[in-house]
Amino acid sequence: MNHDTQHTRDVTALIRRLAHDIEPYIIEQRRHFHAHPELSLQEFQTTADIAHELDAMNIPYERPLETGLVATLRGTAEGAYLPDGTPRRRLLMRADIDALAVTEQTGVPYASQNEGVMHACGHDCHIAMILGALRILSRMTDQLAGEIRVVFQPSEENGRGAQMMIDAGVCDGVDEAFAMHIWSEVDAGTISCEAGPRMASTDWFRIDIHGSSAHGAMPQRGADALVAAAEMVNALQTIVSRNLSPYEPAVITIGELHAGSARNVIAGSAYLTGTVRTYSEHAHELTHRLMERVVHHTAEALGVTAELSLTCAHGAVINDEAASARCRRAVERVLGQDAVGSYRGTLSGEDFSQFLHRVPGVLAFVGTRNPATGATFPQHSCFYTVDEHVLVTGSMLAAQYAVDVLAP
Repeated sequence: MNHDTQHTRDVTALIRRLAHDIEPYIIEQRRHFHAHPELSLQEFQTTADIAHELDAMNIPYERPLETGLVATLRGTAEGAYLPDGTPRRRLLMRADIDALAVTEQTGVPYASQNEGVMHACGHDCHIAMILGALRILSRMTDQLAGEIRVVFQPSEENGRGAQMMIDAGVCDGVDEAFAMHIWSEVDAGTISCEAGPRMASTDWFRIDIHGSSAHGAMPQRGADALVAAAEMVNALQTIVSRNLSPYEPAVITIGELHAGSARNVIAGSAYLTGTVRTYSEHAHELTHRLMERVVHHTAEALGVTAELSLTCAHGAVINDEAASARCRRAVERVLGQDAVGSYRGTLSGEDFSQFLHRVPGVLAFVGTRNPATGATFPQHSCFYTVDEHVLVTGSMLAAQYAVDVLAP
């Protein structure tokens, strides 16, 4: 065994030992943030609590936005910084911190104390795992020949926070980016980090329909916006089922339909809202074009008018080949071959894509599905819970990945 191989094994063994010591801390942090969730752009106490933990670790940070913060862990290995003070390499690590407008019904002792708000997507876990990774890495900075920029990002759930942080300059000088997402469709004890598309681009849309109201007994005297809305709901589904290849992942979901004012009145107006999820740019452009066609022609056929407004929240999460391979090696090193998971990806969205459009990197799915602990409900469910034993594996992976990227 050569010296470099032995050194690599020693570093990984140190990560494991440190992680074992701080596992209770990681779970404690997760439960604290779970009990005190805050909505997008309202994460004031969450930000203050993260800052408190960073202060305890003597890790400096800045607050470029009203909520969220950016911490810096400086490596102390020989050659970590160039003569001009620039780090030899800089790794960006991201943890999102906002919660959802969901009323929790898990019944756990640390359930949300903020009525109508819940960490139903796992961002509490992301905060805890990255804080755990920082606890590990802060004790082994001599293994880091470079710098780690840790972005505790607000407002992921509404798709705005990543761009806000990017506009504040967090991607400047970054060589690679890393994030984790706790995931209910991946088995606990495994981590999926395949290359290529992993999460979908996310668009929001609204369709406003204008007809004319009339007495419900005299429908011929009006133009029924409700009927037009119902026709559009059905017609929009044919875009995916009849215009895209079955091998092209895409979904159009209408989440709201509002129309009418009374049971005996023909609805004079209506509106629909929904979301479009696609992987490829071809599908993204095609669905937009076909939605315009469906809305226009359905409205014309039924004697109403309608406008479609589309907002592109963010693009698809596409893992870089080299970064994904590095992540897989990190999983194997610190957790073993059996921990390498396989997952097809999801049409759920994630604004970490905004970082990956600017620098190469990887998003890893940390599996939490475990029927034995009741961790079977999907993200965004009021019953959502996680197998907390997997949190330490996320911290270990993040630490190992950082060491591998910034190895002397």
